[in-house]
Amino acid sequence: MDISIIVINYNTLKLTEETINSVIEKTKQLKYEIILVDNASNDGSQNYFEKEYKYRSEIKFIKSEVNLGFGKANNLGIKNSKGKYVFLLNSDTILVNNAIKILFDYMEKNICVGICGANLYSQRLVPIHSFSQKLPSIKSEIESIFLIPTIKKRIFKKRADFNYSKFPKEVGYITGADMMIRKEILENSYFFDPDFFMYYEETELTNRVKKLGYKIISIPEAKIIHLEGQSFEFKEHRSRMMYESRYKYFNKVYGVKSLKWSYSILILNLVFKFLITFKNQYLKMIKINKEEYYKYKLTLKN
Repeated sequence: MDISIIVINYNTLKLTEETINSVIEKTKQLKYEIILVDNASNDGSQNYFEKEYKYRSEIKFIKSEVNLGFGKANNLGIKNSKGKYVFLLNSDTILVNNAIKILFDYMEKNICVGICGANLYSQRLVPIHSFSQKLPSIKSEIESIFLIPTIKKRIFKKRADFNYSKFPKEVGYITGADMMIRKEILENSYFFDPDFFMYYEETELTNRVKKLGYKIISIPEAKIIHLEGQSFEFKEHRSRMMYESRYKYFNKVYGVKSLKWSYSILILNLVFKFLITFKNQYLKMIKINKEEYYKYKLTLKN
């Protein structure tokens, strides 16, 4: 088996079905399996997929009785996989070309690469966030205060998180929407850290993979549409999960002393954005960030 394609579904029946259909339509010249893990959906997904894929030998459907979150649900899929490589694909993606084969071929020819991913596009084929140049750090957090990535984008008229070239490019991490990983690495680095429910789990895993000496590569020839909403929308529950995971990441990667720096820098960043835009959502985010920071600090004392 060449590739195990893992898709996590949580109340996204239609999107998930479209993602799987695009994989089947676009993926050629590969021996692959699709592992669909349902995270205790309540939209009828479990009954629908159980019946729909009952006689599809290339699709393995796994039901979880509880919502495991992104990382642990992928771990469940990985444990049931047979492929030489694992391809983690979001349930709101559409393949534009034979992207999985393109990524597979690159990994086969470059044994020094541990993780690779495609260029991501919006539904209108506009370049969107596909990777980050560096892993999150105090330095990158400071740069974000002064909107350095935004300034660079306006000067050069290009995103810093999209590969405009025709050549593979080494990056900090690939977004979790489309990560191809050598399975042997996952077995050696203990899969995703189960402490993360959602957000930063792929970043923390990438940090461990890089410590093993592997490279992280963006492959522009592979193209995938990511249907995630592009306009900023404030959602309190999602923000809380993100901030909690952020502090877990900094603590695990840089140690407990980094937490105060990370917290202070983010507060300054949000204050700066509020002063520029006067959007009340940034005031809400400041409040939520403060609450999640002190909540996480308490867990470290217990």
